[in-house]
Amino acid sequence: MSLTLILILTAVVSALAQTATSSPARENNEAKPTEQTSSVAGDKTTAQKTPKTSASAAQDTTTTATPKKPKRGQLIIAPIPIISPTVGRGLVLAVGYVFKLNQEDKKSPPSTVGLVGAFTSSGTRGGGIGGKLYFSENKYQTTFVIAKGRVDVDFYGIGRIPGKQAIKVPIRGGGTVFFGEFLRNVWKDIFVGPRYQHRKIYTRLDGPQTPGGFEIPPIDLQATTVALGFHIQRDRRDSTFYPTKGSLFDATGDFFDESLGSKRQYQNYKVEYNAYREVGEKQVLAYRGMICSANQSVPFYDLCLFGTNSDLRGYTGGQFQNRRMFATQAEYRRELKGRLGVVAFGGIGGIAKRWNAFRSDELLPAAGAGLRFKLDKKNHINYRIDFAVGREGHTLSIGVGEAF
Repeated sequence: MSLTLILILTAVVSALAQTATSSPARENNEAKPTEQTSSVAGDKTTAQKTPKTSASAAQDTTTTATPKKPKRGQLIIAPIPIISPTVGRGLVLAVGYVFKLNQEDKKSPPSTVGLVGAFTSSGTRGGGIGGKLYFSENKYQTTFVIAKGRVDVDFYGIGRIPGKQAIKVPIRGGGTVFFGEFLRNVWKDIFVGPRYQHRKIYTRLDGPQTPGGFEIPPIDLQATTVALGFHIQRDRRDSTFYPTKGSLFDATGDFFDESLGSKRQYQNYKVEYNAYREVGEKQVLAYRGMICSANQSVPFYDLCLFGTNSDLRGYTGGQFQNRRMFATQAEYRRELKGRLGVVAFGGIGGIAKRWNAFRSDELLPAAGAGLRFKLDKKNHINYRIDFAVGREGHTLSIGVGEAF
């Protein structure tokens, strides 16, 4: 659950190399006349031309410089501290590589692969590899994640009501995860394709049972979840790293079924929309909206989880989850001198068991500000630090790339 989200987020960490250029040197093996100038007071300047000797011509001949080969990509190492009341203090170390699969491909965005490892004071440990590849003039794209680890979290139950005292239960979960999808461009900016995931998961109490707290169903103590799904995307952004205009629409559905080997039968749906607009020199207004729905016999770790994927910052994953969720937010981004930048953001969301069960007094607002440091100028890849305040506390989140 939370571990998978961390892995996917931090895999996209690196930058493209800038190609080196050189000017061709002029070659000339012929002797050219040179001018010797002398002047006498009161007289006009006169010039005497003398031919170059072959020796001087050889000395003045410019040799041709050997052009440097452009780098295929660039490696960046990014340490990301973790400070979370849910998983404790620790570190995520991400190593990423951004490159072009085909240097002659002018349409495809840069591809990314990455390795990541994580550990925290609560006992959370994990590692994995992931990537997103674009090829054939942006006709195809594929995403993959392979991860293994364990996570220790405080779980606050399902359908927690904001403003009321929460009962948290310490839970340890872990396992192995494989995820892959393949998208094809079908018309203009629209991509469609299948996705697949396979997980072997265990969960258990990480201490004594809290009276009145959440109890793990026996079926979820040891489980396999397998799903086939679909992904529909319309991408009109001018950059995959730091968009300044355009929009991104994503709709996904994952179908977990016993016929595929899954222990439970359920479905997860998500619809997301991001938009970007320049509002001044080096200033961008970004806004986002998303909805989530989890149906049928969904396990607690696959509910719509508030406070992850930056929906919304200001809440820790595990505090609020239910079968239905929505979140909206806007962010103002401004570049400063050099590599620095600042952002300010705010939004509101909520969780409920059914779509008609949302209440205005149970909504979850958040607001905050952040600092940006540009890791790569060419592709505008930022290291980000965000502080946000929500209804039940505050969070400090650190990562690579924009929140959305």
